[in-house]
Amino acid sequence: MTPAASGHVNMVIVIAVVLSAILEVLDSTIVNVALPHIQAAFGATTDQATWILTSYIVSAVVIMPLTGFVARRVGRRRLILTAVTGFAVMSMMCGMSWSLEVIVAFRLAQGMFGAFLIPLSQSILFDAFPREKRGQAMAIFGLGVVVAPVLGPTVGAILTEYFSWRMVFFVNLPVAALALLLLAGELPEDKTEEVQIDWKGLALLAVGIGCLQFVLDQGETLDWMSSRVIQVAVIAAILGAFGFIFHALTSRNSVVDLRLFADRNFALCNLIIAGFAVSLFGGIAILPTLVQSLLDFPVIASGHLFIPRGLTAGLSMVLTGAVLVNRFDPRLLAGIGLLLTAIGNFMMGAINLNAGFWELAWPGAISGLGMGLVFVPMSILAFESISKGRQDEASGLFNVTRQLGSSVGISLVGTWVVRGLQTNTAVLSQNVTPYNPAAQAYLSPLGLAPDSAEGAAILGQEIMKQAEMISYLTVFNNLGLLALATIPLLFFCRAPKLGSHVAAHVH
Repeated sequence: MTPAASGHVNMVIVIAVVLSAILEVLDSTIVNVALPHIQAAFGATTDQATWILTSYIVSAVVIMPLTGFVARRVGRRRLILTAVTGFAVMSMMCGMSWSLEVIVAFRLAQGMFGAFLIPLSQSILFDAFPREKRGQAMAIFGLGVVVAPVLGPTVGAILTEYFSWRMVFFVNLPVAALALLLLAGELPEDKTEEVQIDWKGLALLAVGIGCLQFVLDQGETLDWMSSRVIQVAVIAAILGAFGFIFHALTSRNSVVDLRLFADRNFALCNLIIAGFAVSLFGGIAILPTLVQSLLDFPVIASGHLFIPRGLTAGLSMVLTGAVLVNRFDPRLLAGIGLLLTAIGNFMMGAINLNAGFWELAWPGAISGLGMGLVFVPMSILAFESISKGRQDEASGLFNVTRQLGSSVGISLVGTWVVRGLQTNTAVLSQNVTPYNPAAQAYLSPLGLAPDSAEGAAILGQEIMKQAEMISYLTVFNNLGLLALATIPLLFFCRAPKLGSHVAAHVH
């Protein structure tokens, strides 16, 4: 009898898998802070340095759907031990890198190992808890994966400022060592299957998802379809995706079972979590740039803006997983969470250039409350009808959808801001001239004549600033509308029986 079946929860395994998940989540945010320092150390351009992030994300997204397939072939225990070990070794090699090309290569390998950590941690944690306590599993896992990204920028800033950028990679080593020690001692052996490797499916999947992620990451930088590289990547992504779908639906041993999407709840919840990820992570991505470039916030203060969001997200995750999901319809909870996410975005869409810390922190805190109310119920609804033997595979697909949603969000808002800036600047320039009464009133206290060169320059700077601010406000309002637009999909989901939740797959 398994520990979960007997009602006993092995807390050592719980701690070990949460640490494993934190490794991947923490690394996704801690490196961002050190990127300018790495760029300077290797004499790289900004575009070149972004490959340190892009290489990790692309490899993780390509490998993540393979979690179920690889776990069946080699076993969960062997796979997670290998993944943690490989992640730690690649972290060490990243910290020891001597050139941009080398660190990008090691980050690519690090992403491949890290891809398995979230889906496997979720599945193992799910099996560690008896049926009636899986809400608590949600609370524990959710708290870990929510707090880590919030601490990431702060920890990264401290390590980079007082030690070296290399420490943002070396800090993974003690965490990985502890997780590895606990997993090796407590995680039991599991059965493996003789599964034939689907090389054709694997190649098509890698091309389709890899090229799509590349387009999302580099599209704005390369000016989208004006770039021949992006054109080729888009064509490759389309051909790879359609080729893989056809292959997966006609093959008996596909590397990923797309028939999982025949389950209505699983398919709908993937759509909802993708829309939610766009709305949530799109806003998070542009917040630091907004407050630093337009509102003149120091770097540390901009990082502190995420603390209220992290605290309310942690509270929401614990409360939802431990109490609310056993008492209320998950569809209702998710709907409230999406509404709170929309409200947070609409509040951000109403700020001005004089906004202070709390005017920016409160919307984040409200959105944080929505995180737990969406992630936990969506996981319950998505995996309600998925059999135990397909949990690893379903978890991998669910996390790929979330990752692609966040990538789409980040790419989308970047494009909106740039295009909005161009449009708004043109409109304002036509209507705000040196002879406009409002412009004269603005320049008069400065003692500048409207038709002077200095006056025109200051007016031009103000137009640019206002145009950029309008772009950001428009983006936040659009993200709020997107969150609202996903709510109707909840009505088409089947509701599980209260207290009988069968899944714990949140990130």
